[in-house]
Amino acid sequence: MDLTRRQTLALAAAGAGAAALTTPFAPRAAAADDPYETLLARAAQQLTGGDFDPSDPDVAAAVAALDEQAAAWWRTLDTSAGRTALWPDLSPASDPGMFGQSYTRLRTVATAWATAGTSLSADAAVRDGLLDALRFLHTTGYNATRPESGNWWFWEIGAPRALMDTCVLLRAHLPADDLAAHLATVARFVPDPDRRTNSPSLAETGANRADKAVIVALRGLLARDPDVVALARDGLSDTRDNGRNSLFQYVTSGDGFYADGSFVQHSYVAYTGTYGSVLLGSVGQLVALLAGTTWAVTDPAVSVLYEAVDRSFAPVLFDGVMMDAVRGRAVSRERAPDHTDGAAAVSSILQLADGAPQAYADRWRAAAKGWIMRNQETPFATLVGIPALARAKAVLDDSAVRPAERVTGHFALADMDRVVHRRPGWACALSLSSKRIAAYEAGNGENLHGWYTGDGMTYLYDGDDLDAFGDGFWPTVDPYRLPGTTVDTRARADLGTDGGTGTVRPKNAVAGGAVLDGRYGAAAMELIADGSTLRAKKAWFFVDDAVVALGSGITASDGRTIETVVENRNLHVEGAPVLTVDGRRRPTEAGWSAALPGARWAHLEGTGGYVFPAGGPLKALREERTGTWRALNTGADTAGSTTPVTRRYATLWFDHGPSPTAASYAYVLLPGASATTTGAWSRSRPVRTLANDATVQAVESPRLGLLAAHFWAAGSVEGLRADGPGTVLVRRHEGGVTVAVADPGRTATALTVELPFPVRRVVRADDTVTVTPGRRPVLTVQVGGSRGHTHTAELR
Repeated sequence: MDLTRRQTLALAAAGAGAAALTTPFAPRAAAADDPYETLLARAAQQLTGGDFDPSDPDVAAAVAALDEQAAAWWRTLDTSAGRTALWPDLSPASDPGMFGQSYTRLRTVATAWATAGTSLSADAAVRDGLLDALRFLHTTGYNATRPESGNWWFWEIGAPRALMDTCVLLRAHLPADDLAAHLATVARFVPDPDRRTNSPSLAETGANRADKAVIVALRGLLARDPDVVALARDGLSDTRDNGRNSLFQYVTSGDGFYADGSFVQHSYVAYTGTYGSVLLGSVGQLVALLAGTTWAVTDPAVSVLYEAVDRSFAPVLFDGVMMDAVRGRAVSRERAPDHTDGAAAVSSILQLADGAPQAYADRWRAAAKGWIMRNQETPFATLVGIPALARAKAVLDDSAVRPAERVTGHFALADMDRVVHRRPGWACALSLSSKRIAAYEAGNGENLHGWYTGDGMTYLYDGDDLDAFGDGFWPTVDPYRLPGTTVDTRARADLGTDGGTGTVRPKNAVAGGAVLDGRYGAAAMELIADGSTLRAKKAWFFVDDAVVALGSGITASDGRTIETVVENRNLHVEGAPVLTVDGRRRPTEAGWSAALPGARWAHLEGTGGYVFPAGGPLKALREERTGTWRALNTGADTAGSTTPVTRRYATLWFDHGPSPTAASYAYVLLPGASATTTGAWSRSRPVRTLANDATVQAVESPRLGLLAAHFWAAGSVEGLRADGPGTVLVRRHEGGVTVAVADPGRTATALTVELPFPVRRVVRADDTVTVTPGRRPVLTVQVGGSRGHTHTAELR
């Protein structure tokens, strides 16, 4: 399995913390007074997993997988005198993308050499070949005399990390001159974790800082330099800049973890699933590596990282699958699908549990056990290496650890424009964007078709189909018809074909919403389409087992057709589930299509139901689509294959026609519902649409006593009034009244809300909420500076 970039780093980091194990081919026993060799042996264990039970079938399979890949690369390694590269597909070795990937392959070969049970284990010829290959790369590609060119990442993270890991494994056999040369090279390009070497004024943040801290620590241990090891540790807390870029803090802008559970990297991108996972893994690795020594990480603020597991990762992991809404351009990487990035995150969480306080560790192990056990479609054991597998099996085999149930609740991750609604059997994630958070990131040949992934794309995760987005979805889905989006059907050019990465942030301010009682939610996004006159007001309401989607003010003047996509479900290779519309079964063969303007409800077998309260210009299509991963990703080390991939799809969408004026839509998602339930829901309307216009979009659930609205301007609905834009949810129940208010546009200082029923007193209210009880109670909410977060009150 050819691992790439962040996936490689995350899985390597996930092997940390196995300090109790011993490396089968440790070069020498560490003297009691030799802290460097003790920690270098620990670092080697993080790569190999140390001692393991070769009779365990899962472990044996992991050893075999490592052996297969490493042996293949060893067999094809070019050892000729006139070579220009170590492998033909990584030529010339002077190119940063080529030497960067070459070091990664050498690390895999070295890991197999240091692991018992592989065909390369302790083989002197392999050892000598590795030493020779390292010399070649140093001479030809990566050395301290060369200026950086191309992608900085290969020079400052990719190559040095793999090189240091390889030196750790080969340390007893590296000639002193060779080791000195390699250390000098890494010192040149990664002198500290704090700064970008090719741009010294740029401070490293987030995952990049964490990666560099590990590199510097390994360099310090190999050089036996205590000051360099301390530099690595202090880089986590950013002592150089008085903690300004510390990884142990909640940030309020830019890169890092936010108190609401958001994680941002590259300043504007929701990146929990890749960069956030790498940060978690790298910091966890360094904490484990340095534990019990004079360089141990003692910053008390490390608790921020512990809290991030529950706040940032648990909401976006569904049965061990990492939600694509928080994976950025990584969705275009063929060799790093959602299951693999999820496994890396779970591995990092288990690694962190080894050194965390007991209350955290117990909760995480229970969560991890549940994630791993529920995902039978892509078993965890097939996704990770030996170190992570050993840690996971220890949890799985421990009867005292009870697997946790799925996380449920509603999560408004305002600081990264993401919303996640979770029920016992399913989850729904919204990918929004604004002038604060990018609609997408592309670059270095990655994510070439990400045009609409941040325009309200709706990801529906079902416990019975964990491969909806991981099974060839991205190369085969129609990129103009992503679920939840309203799009101009104009032809688009490929994104990010040049070097470097870039983001596109739309001009809208409104993106986000509010959460009530931790269970109900409302969200909105003003759509100002990129390169088009298309404008729309979109809102979503999350009510127990239903998601109501409303759109209004859909207007464009370019003469092109505008569409709103209700669903575009991956049916996999041979799927032919029954589509029922208003009780009538529709054809199952690919190529069927129909206009369904009077449809009231539809049901897709194995997915759930769809209700159309206002009817509308609905259309349906079954199709078989073929594409390639290369069409999405031509990156130097992440390029997809040109092998055709074919999947079947069932699509439902509203056709608003060319240049619509004030068009609208309304539909309801009923994930997991049966056809009978869907039909009954359509007739009984347990959730009613109250308004869907340019002033307010609102729904009501009488059974729940819930009224939810997003006001685009001052207005009222069913007696609920607001004096300006904002999201409001109100629920009357036996215990009283709960209210949630947010300003997802972040434009107001205060928002005044008038309730349509009497309130006698205030039970509890946030400091930002002032309540005047009475027959028509008034709440004044100080929303200014709250960055779109929810303000709540409990009343009677």
